[in-house]
Amino acid sequence: MNLPISSAQVVIQGAGPVGLACAIWLLENHPDLRIILLDKNPQDDEFLSSTDDRGIAISEGSKQLLENIHAWVKEAPAIHYVHVSHRGRFGQTLMSKDDIGQNALGHIVRYRDIVIALRHRLRQMKMSSENFVWAFEFTNPIELQQLSTDACLIHADGGLFHEQSVKDLHKDYGQSALVGALEVSNIAPNIAWERFTEEGPIAILPHHHGPDFKNFVWCASQNTIEQLIQLDESEFVLKLQEALQMPIGQLNKVFHRKSYPLGLNIKKNIVIDREVWIGNAAQTLHPVAGQGLNLGLRDAYTLATALLSIYARTDQNTTQKLQETLSQYQKQRQRDRDATIRVTDLMASVFATNALPFVITRGLALAALQWLPPLKKQLARQMMFGQR
Repeated sequence: MNLPISSAQVVIQGAGPVGLACAIWLLENHPDLRIILLDKNPQDDEFLSSTDDRGIAISEGSKQLLENIHAWVKEAPAIHYVHVSHRGRFGQTLMSKDDIGQNALGHIVRYRDIVIALRHRLRQMKMSSENFVWAFEFTNPIELQQLSTDACLIHADGGLFHEQSVKDLHKDYGQSALVGALEVSNIAPNIAWERFTEEGPIAILPHHHGPDFKNFVWCASQNTIEQLIQLDESEFVLKLQEALQMPIGQLNKVFHRKSYPLGLNIKKNIVIDREVWIGNAAQTLHPVAGQGLNLGLRDAYTLATALLSIYARTDQNTTQKLQETLSQYQKQRQRDRDATIRVTDLMASVFATNALPFVITRGLALAALQWLPPLKKQLARQMMFGQR
């Protein structure tokens, strides 16, 4: 494809949820903007049928952002309560939607459903956006030097932790996440359980098929996960019940088990000249608090808002204003990034050790959250809305 690179105002490399959402937010408010979206995937959505069925935690704040661009998913069970506890230790807390005065704390959505909804919405917008170019099956990276001096290059092509090159802050937790679905009975709906064990957290989450099914995420050492994925269904269910040691209901069957390594990979400077890194291209987090995609969507929304303040006007030195605006964008995102990274890294690290000082500290921390409502509310709001 012969792309009009030299005339583009914005080039987005990567068409996962964050890259797609960024393009939509830009076109929603400026349909004439000259945008090129570089998508490694085919034009048809059929490739998504082979992607994993894992449920992704979408915060209430992210839901509101996606609803505003008409890209919300219908099959998205709500989370009304989050129960956090530590197996065999004191201290637990229960967060409720009422703590932050919202209809839900969040939702569980299949990854592929989010991508399909965003692709569908972007196709609709393309019909009224003559200057928008969507380049499919594009694998050659674009360099900033190929663009005009008033153009912005956005990197939204992060991928999973084990697929990435090492960034400025890199930590391998020595863990893998095993994800899948469960058939269950007598388990309350609209509750997310986060159960910390000696090797890492286990999450039991709502499922799009209804109350008789649950998503699960089991984080443990790589050796343990390798052993668990080899077990037959009945043996695995027994192992999961033993690991949870919680009377939440009956686990009956397991489906679609898949695993992937876990780590922290952070790019310190997310703006260099007229290049910007967002989503997993900027930071890859441990899934312990379900914050990765939510943080990425806030990146995309804030960046799109900043860029629109430049490209919607013609009475200015665009090149100079672009660099100033991107510098300000990096400062604006720093607080939210730092807070979210610290919380997820702390939870992933502190709750996976049996050293007595940490055992006492985390028990006190969970108890404090339960008995200090203002602190619990502040944490809940950070997880739901971040700091945009």
